[in-house]
Amino acid sequence: MNAETMPPDSTYVDVDKVPWTKTRFPGVETKLLMENKATGMSTQLMRWAPGARLPAHEHVDIEQTYVISGSFADHAGVCRTGQYVWRRAGSRHDAWTDEGCLMLAVFLKPNTFFD
Repeated sequence: MNAETMPPDSTYVDVDKVPWTKTRFPGVETKLLMENKATGMSTQLMRWAPGARLPAHEHVDIEQTYVISGSFADHAGVCRTGQYVWRRAGSRHDAWTDEGCLMLAVFLKPNTFFD
């Protein structure tokens, strides 16, 4: 590749222009900010409506979540505004929110769902 065909070193994303996309889980929407289809890695802004729930799933690789507003929970605890949680590869849980939340999530591989 020469300098004219090289991808840029930085990719700026105008997040306001990225559309919210409904997931197959009621009340859970996502804005895909970055995705590497070859590895499965992605960074997503996720918006959960009050009462939304993700069914049992496994984190195939490390997952990281920073809560921007609201809170969400699982059997191990609650992650609130300004807090961060990461989960080990192979961990399993379901997750829910009572009040709704907005979060930034980083997945090294897509989750495996058991529903």
